[in-house]
Amino acid sequence: MMKLALISTLAGSAAAFAPAQTGARSTSLNAFSVDSIPGALPPVGVFDPLGFAAKADEMTLKRYREAELTHGRVGMLAAVGFLVGEAVESKTVLFNGEISGPAIGQLAQVNPLLWVFLGAGIAKAESMRAEIGWVEPENVPFDKPGQLRDSYVPGDIGFDPLGLKPEDAEELDVMITKELQNGRLAMLAAAGFLAQEAVDGKGILEHFSS
Repeated sequence: MMKLALISTLAGSAAAFAPAQTGARSTSLNAFSVDSIPGALPPVGVFDPLGFAAKADEMTLKRYREAELTHGRVGMLAAVGFLVGEAVESKTVLFNGEISGPAIGQLAQVNPLLWVFLGAGIAKAESMRAEIGWVEPENVPFDKPGQLRDSYVPGDIGFDPLGLKPEDAEELDVMITKELQNGRLAMLAAAGFLAQEAVDGKGILEHFSS
């Protein structure tokens, strides 16, 4: 199970560098609809077995996409964190080499002070994301809580330190689709890592040496 999850994660990362698809398609900057939203690839297309996207209006669909992108990014960090954390345990001066064991138990071993900095960092990041993407609460109708700005493109919070965001709208759609696919795979991989370590108490990398 874990070998499959790890291989799938690496394969998904490699897919990010696959050749871009060609052909006419709507862009991510157009009105959001279930027929034009980026992230749908053949032969599956839009995977919506419960019909959430089909029943959603444009604003609701944008919130769904914002949630999916955010969870996918966290999933990618989590999948990498599992592997890196277990690979460098007791080999780094960051925590005086005192952290060991499966990744699901490592965070509980750190100095409680780290939780303060971690919480502050998350709060700062989330507040900045809210300021960029969401309408101020005082300007939102009571029956439309969590309303996104009309001009906001889900996931576009202006964080691009390496300048990778394409200028061309079609190329941007392709990059968004790649990020979504990698994020979806990473969420499955991270969930698999959690389940496996919870079942047998062994680290992910430990499974390859046992």
